[in-house]
Amino acid sequence: MRIAMIGTGYVGLVSGACFADFGHQVTCVDKDESKIAALHRGEIPIFEPGLDALVATNVKAKRLDFTTDLKQPVADADAVFIAVGTPSRRGDGHADLTYVYAAAREIAASLTGFTVVVTKSTVPVGTGDEVERIIRETNPAADVVVASNPEFLREGAAIRDFKWPDRIVVGTDDERGRKVLGDIYRPLSLNQAPVMYTARRTAELIKYAANAFLATKITFINEVADLAEKVGADVQEVARGIGLDNRIGSKFLHAGPGFGGSCFPKDTRALIKIAQDYDTQLRIVESVLAVNDNRKRAMARKVAHAVGGNLRGKTVAVLGLTFKPETDDMREAPSIPLVTGLLDMGAKVRAHDPVGIEQAKKELPEIAYYDDPYDCATGADAIVLVTEWVQYRAMDLDRLKQVMASPVVVDLRNVYRPEEMAAHGFVYESVGRPSVTRA
Repeated sequence: MRIAMIGTGYVGLVSGACFADFGHQVTCVDKDESKIAALHRGEIPIFEPGLDALVATNVKAKRLDFTTDLKQPVADADAVFIAVGTPSRRGDGHADLTYVYAAAREIAASLTGFTVVVTKSTVPVGTGDEVERIIRETNPAADVVVASNPEFLREGAAIRDFKWPDRIVVGTDDERGRKVLGDIYRPLSLNQAPVMYTARRTAELIKYAANAFLATKITFINEVADLAEKVGADVQEVARGIGLDNRIGSKFLHAGPGFGGSCFPKDTRALIKIAQDYDTQLRIVESVLAVNDNRKRAMARKVAHAVGGNLRGKTVAVLGLTFKPETDDMREAPSIPLVTGLLDMGAKVRAHDPVGIEQAKKELPEIAYYDDPYDCATGADAIVLVTEWVQYRAMDLDRLKQVMASPVVVDLRNVYRPEEMAAHGFVYESVGRPSVTRA
């Protein structure tokens, strides 16, 4: 089938490349001329494992192309996916739908023949209704079905998530629309991926509810971790003990510095605003967001405690800046409020990240950056492990202690074992587990 993908951001580029890999003819459209030019040169604007090879393979096979002009791709398409950004709107936390509605207007003017227009972007409940209204107002003669098909991609594992999904949600009551989307996703039938057909508004709400629930699990275990520290328990064992209950499950029960990224903070805020617009309160979700925001800043106080309470003039080495491993995404990363807090307390901050340094410089221009983690740690009074990149999981602890000014490690991802750090002579603070102090 012929597909036009509007937007070459994270969702659009991954989805477009994967659809092309299924054998469909895909054209990705973006207004950013420099981004399209880079894609034509084979340069991928985001870091996602395996994406560069997937794009190159399908460009070479002539199943994937890029352009700044949507007219012809939309005119030729059986389905047009809207995969543009929906950032939090400045001032009120609502999802900003400016790009979605602008895309809908441009798409409407170019439609020919029967076409399914699909919102792939994460959008508030009722957005599909407005997209349909815009299209019919702009082009009353259009033979179109507007559907919702939310994405469930994890950064760092997006290609696998697309090709081996837990579920595919299709929101439309139109049989023609169901058939087109069923044909597009038919290659996944070999993987027995469940396809859930539902009403459009229900599909829109499923995406927000899923992200809010996962954010709730993270926040819950983080609060349990705080209690574990007070009572002398081990939160990792608590998480395993409750996660073995199949009604709860083990995923997203990893204590840490709080959730970040492009989805959870933005989507929990938007869901709260949606509920308020419909005179409903989501008190649990409101608490999740408030607790998470406070937690990120509190991590700086945890570092101060580890070095004796005063960071003035101390050098702190931060290992890991992106909100999670295997991505260069700095959006809402816990490292940002952490570093800001450290600077406010008078610390000198230096940092290392395997792939996120260039993105981090835009958010944190006032700190020093290093290409090697041991160079970053040299002369430091404390190390803070923020992102659990695989490069940090088996560091040479003897070398690390030797180059540091003071052997203090604050492990916000519980990568190392307290007994191991004690054996190497470190002062060691982790999350929800016993501390290791100087003898």
